[in-house]
Amino acid sequence: MAKGPEAFRTISEAADELHVPQHVLRFWETKFAFIRPMKRAGGRRFYRPSDIAVLRGVRHLLHDEGYTIKGVQRLHREEGLRRLVGAGGGEGGEGAKPPAPGQASAPVGDRPSLLRALEDLEAAKRDLDRLLG
Repeated sequence: MAKGPEAFRTISEAADELHVPQHVLRFWETKFAFIRPMKRAGGRRFYRPSDIAVLRGVRHLLHDEGYTIKGVQRLHREEGLRRLVGAGGGEGGEGAKPPAPGQASAPVGDRPSLLRALEDLEAAKRDLDRLLG
């Protein structure tokens, strides 16, 4: 049974979907601060659909468009995650899909800061889970 589009992906599933080896995804985590998959006990990575969209953009820019790592870092710094997601063919370009019912809608410019806030909250939850359990 195949996973739905909103399901989290393991590193092997993400690597297969993006057509890159697993070690490349781990390497990209060291080069791009905005790539932070959820990590469960034992360090097992789980990629959210938004992570996959960003990774798809990074892969496209590096492998298809010929960007360097520094070039992608600069693009992120200057134009944000929306640009990277758009490069991968996801939301972020013209005709981006509206949020699904029950999903928060943020102004376009706020999305990167909301994603960072979400990542900070998830990190805090992991710390609390570790302390309590």
